[in-house]
Amino acid sequence: MASEKTQVEIGFDGGQVIPVRLDADQVKALRKALGSGDSPHEIETDEGSLLIDLGKVIFVRISSGAKTIGF
Repeated sequence: MASEKTQVEIGFDGGQVIPVRLDADQVKALRKALGSGDSPHEIETDEGSLLIDLGKVIFVRISSGAKTIGF
């Protein structure tokens, strides 16, 4: 069974936002990389490999995973 993936948005200086779906280990590795500043950071996604210049990252939004219906 595939592991549950979390919706993550990575925002960059200049306004670009990249949405990706990551498993828990990838989210943990991204958080650790952001703290260390080691760049570039590589993320494997279903669509392919993503190399991120951590010096350009302004924010990372990690979905809470809570599902809601309605307004």
